[in-house]
Amino acid sequence: MAFVSLGLPDAVLGVAWPSLRTTFGLSQATMGAILGTAAVAYFISGLLAGRLMRAMNLGLLLALSTGSVALGLTGYSTVPLFALFLAAACFIGFGSGAIDSALNNYAAQNFGPKHMSWLHAAYSVGAAMGPVLMTALLARGAGWRTGYAVLAVTLGTLALSFLVMRRLWDAPSAPGEEPRAEVPTASAMEAVRRPRVWLQILTFFFYTGLEVTAGQWSFTVLTEGRGLHTAAAGTFVSLYWGSLLAGRVLSGFVVEHLGPVRMLRGSTALAVAGAVLFAIPSVPPALGLVLLGLALAPIFPALMSVTPGRVGLDVSAHAVGFQVSAATTGVAAIPSLAGIIAERWGLQFIAPYMLGVAVVLLGVHGVLSAVADRPQLSR
Repeated sequence: MAFVSLGLPDAVLGVAWPSLRTTFGLSQATMGAILGTAAVAYFISGLLAGRLMRAMNLGLLLALSTGSVALGLTGYSTVPLFALFLAAACFIGFGSGAIDSALNNYAAQNFGPKHMSWLHAAYSVGAAMGPVLMTALLARGAGWRTGYAVLAVTLGTLALSFLVMRRLWDAPSAPGEEPRAEVPTASAMEAVRRPRVWLQILTFFFYTGLEVTAGQWSFTVLTEGRGLHTAAAGTFVSLYWGSLLAGRVLSGFVVEHLGPVRMLRGSTALAVAGAVLFAIPSVPPALGLVLLGLALAPIFPALMSVTPGRVGLDVSAHAVGFQVSAATTGVAAIPSLAGIIAERWGLQFIAPYMLGVAVVLLGVHGVLSAVADRPQLSR
């Protein structure tokens, strides 16, 4: 439920934007101010997540962070000025970054790769439900503020549940079982001294950049670059996002047989193959996009799952926070560079650019796997 709720607000802005823009009298480019403000707060929260997890009980951190998101959504639904809307975006970004880091760190230390995959599939369900909810309310004339108010109530209810059950996060997982032993936690500076942490950070940066670039730019490439009809291009993009969800569900059944290390190696290689197919205009776009979506689907949860073993349990909380921040940076930087490429050289270079990012992802993860996984496999 926490992962579903984390995904709920993430994809809503695009649906609410036309109505929101009219309300405040904004230009199209102003959407970047909202995304950028939230991303900066998200990035800072990820950097601080390790310290926050050391300073307080996990349940309390989740309650406060979810409350911050609920407060920001309440601001979205009520503020009369756009400057205050941006201030509300800070609350949403900071709270979301802390939730993301805390939940992923907890899941990485307490659940196996199978459940990690399904938790991230739950996030995808939330990300898909948010736009559906907002669209339904707009279609009924309820207005975009009502949509955000409904989300605020949902996240506020979750925050209260975290607060009431905050002690259960540190309780034994089964009756009669001893409480989990405290793991010595190193400092953030110790985490940044470890090369494996930096390799994990780079892998997350390129992974999220590739995932979002494919999702955000493929429609424009297909319609304006290759002349496809709007309905057909929209269907192909929907297939891409659907394959991400399906891939995370399916990978939960497969990862325990292959192991997360083998799955990561295979997935990064298949991502290159999918990007190659999408870069060839004569190949049906659905083939490349679906293969790319299926290949990318297991990477984020599998990377989170192996983080404690790769970087060390003592710096895991800091590393997860850094990885969340790196993922946010990748979401902002790599698709933005795609826009610059399209502006200067044309949309036909977007697909080759995606292929280049996929190759870099394969290479960075290959180095990481060679450094971090070989001793583990030899045992």
